[in-house]
Amino acid sequence: MYRRTYATIDGTILEENVKKIKENYKDYKYYIGVVKNNAYHHGIRVVQNLIRGGINYLAVSSLEEAMSTRKITRSTPILVLEPVDLTFIDDVINNKITITIESLDYLKELNKLNLPYEIKVHLKLDTGMNRLGFKTNKDVKEALKIIEKNDKLFLEGIYSHFMTSGIQDIYYDQQIKTFLELTKDIDLNTIPIVHFDRSLTFVTHEKLSFVNGVRLGIVLFGFNGSRNSSGLKGALSEFKRNLYVKKHHLSPAILKNDLKVKTAVALYSEVMSIRKVNKGEVVGYNASFKVKEEGYVATIPIGYADGVTKEFGCVVIRKKKYPIIADSMDMLMVLVDKSVKVKDKVEIFGDTISIKEVSHALHTNAYHVFNQISNRVVRVHKDENGEVEVMY
Repeated sequence: MYRRTYATIDGTILEENVKKIKENYKDYKYYIGVVKNNAYHHGIRVVQNLIRGGINYLAVSSLEEAMSTRKITRSTPILVLEPVDLTFIDDVINNKITITIESLDYLKELNKLNLPYEIKVHLKLDTGMNRLGFKTNKDVKEALKIIEKNDKLFLEGIYSHFMTSGIQDIYYDQQIKTFLELTKDIDLNTIPIVHFDRSLTFVTHEKLSFVNGVRLGIVLFGFNGSRNSSGLKGALSEFKRNLYVKKHHLSPAILKNDLKVKTAVALYSEVMSIRKVNKGEVVGYNASFKVKEEGYVATIPIGYADGVTKEFGCVVIRKKKYPIIADSMDMLMVLVDKSVKVKDKVEIFGDTISIKEVSHALHTNAYHVFNQISNRVVRVHKDENGEVEVMY
């Protein structure tokens, strides 16, 4: 790499995460790894590690992502979660991609095509999120008739998507009820793959009896969804939740779990320049920081174009935290002491500063932190086969 700003991705950790998930949640037949947006910006190369860990199906958001993923694995099935433009159906067929059918109109257009080979399809049901999917039992029944008459369409799956974790809301149970209503005329045992749960629901509820697949996203990358309800605040929260559950007759939820998954990504840079500053001087655009006493400012070659801003709060240099006092597109300015030297390694997050700590500082969640680190940052993939630098 030319610029010493990079993210390390530990593939061995990802493999172990999958194994631990399968050990703790053994009742699924299909463990679907969601690797959209460049595998949550870990880099699509990690698909190899996920498969080695035990993922046996993959899911992406678009045909572009499916094609990129297919370069990594030729045999693992790949489901595109959004409807694919049928102009590109040849690419779907030639690369053995599974597509989502989310409306009757889309299915009718697909049915008009003279398909040379059979393709696998999954029906998406809208159980309340109002984003994609069939909304009526009538349309589902008509869709099934069309698929049954077309020997080039194989109905491999039916699925929906939970909008909440179902910890303290009515929507989880409502969505299950809607799903069963939409599929009441289908023997779900005859459908090869039925999937509904996602990372934040399969750990908080018992497995649904009618599903045999689970879509795994953020949990693969180190977040088990366990809720900390310790202390007075936790006890009060749990008391309120129990009252709510009784009032609305909700399904029981599992607040804590012992799933020991780990984060596999760390983000680093280095000290590019150091300058002494005097009391009263200012630092950064718009003179945003005023120096209160004589000290040192280190400039780090990473900025908001890479997904890192001064709102991250601090960095670690030589095992000590230092505050970020200004940012720009390509650089951060950090208030340091004279022990810091040019070329010192800088941790943005990793062993000392966790993803959770960054999430709290940004008032967001791990999804956003992972996905805001731009592809401008080199990924250094490491596992038992060694290290590989990849620029996506």
